Amino acid sequence: MGILTNILHSKTAPGILLCLSALAALFFANTPLNGLYDGFKNIPVVFQAGSFLIDKPLLLWINDGLMAIFFLLIGLEIKRELVEGHLSSRDKAILPAVAAIGGLIVPALIYAYINWNDAIAINGWAIPAATDIAFALGILMILGDRIPVSLKVCLVALAILDDLAAVAIIALFYTADISMQSLMLAGFGLAVVAFMNWRKVTSLGPYAIVGLFIWACVLKSGVHATLAGVALGLLIPIKNKNKEGKSPLKVMEHALHPWVAFMVIPVFAFANAGISFAGITLETFLQPITLGIMLGLFVGKQVGVMSITWLACALKICRLPDDVSWPQFYGMALLTGVGFTMSLFIGTLAFTDISLATPVRLGVLSGSLLSAISGITVLLLTTKKPETVYKD
Repeated sequence: MGILTNILHSKTAPGILLCLSALAALFFANTPLNGLYDGFKNIPVVFQAGSFLIDKPLLLWINDGLMAIFFLLIGLEIKRELVEGHLSSRDKAILPAVAAIGGLIVPALIYAYINWNDAIAINGWAIPAATDIAFALGILMILGDRIPVSLKVCLVALAILDDLAAVAIIALFYTADISMQSLMLAGFGLAVVAFMNWRKVTSLGPYAIVGLFIWACVLKSGVHATLAGVALGLLIPIKNKNKEGKSPLKVMEHALHPWVAFMVIPVFAFANAGISFAGITLETFLQPITLGIMLGLFVGKQVGVMSITWLACALKICRLPDDVSWPQFYGMALLTGVGFTMSLFIGTLAFTDISLATPVRLGVLSGSLLSAISGITVLLLTTKKPETVYKD
């Protein structure tokens, strides 16, 4: 149990597991086991209660169902950060907010410039705008004590804001035809949750039951079902205390974190990262969608984060933490180009044509890999390992 406990509390284990899941997907997709891999993703899963029916392949249950749990955790983290965390005051929030804006705009512009003349490809403009907090923070944690704590805090806050922007983008730009009846029912469910919060209900059971109802309604409404998770997370009480004197939000966040880190995200990565390398050449990387995503993540993220942050600091809108140098901040800016999970997820929303899955995955994997390698290299070169002090 001691080993298992250490793994569950490890800061680096989720990132390592995410890498292994992606590698496993690539292995299955490029061996004679690829038929088994495709069969796994297309297993039909049906749920029916009376006239209510959800009939989807396993891949869509993962993307619409499991990822709703991931976005529930994001909603909880966003609320905690806004109420009492790194985003709770202007002084704390301004630097990561400024950096996040640059990291969203420039990658999207690069992608749009490359794909401007293709009415279908342009739908993927938001793919390189996302940051994978699990991967990026996992890399910083692997580098250990040589990375200033304030730099880790900045990356966490920036990634949280990135996720918040991604939620808004999904809601505004990647929503299908809307069923107003289902949406109204979802709104009723959210009103019930808000009422429970107001009445200081601290038991998580009622929130979970109503949350399932909200998810099902949002799934049927045409709005992407993962948004139900975010909305629910934002309505879970944080200041009210349960019988043990604990915040329901923090209890739920603590309970969900290992499930998301060790099951939801790895399963999503395994189901979505598989790409066949058969027939891939240099020309494949130069296809507009692949090139737009790759350059958006690797070039756009670092240019956007660094340029707008430098401008804001020059105008004295914000400043770097005292223990962080510009080269170190640049290393962090490179890591924001690790889009992996969020970029793949937005890619599944942007394109329904299965033939476009390969260029999307190739762009995300190559851009994220270049960003990770470059970020690690810069941080290793610009930080020193703390000296160990020995006592007699």
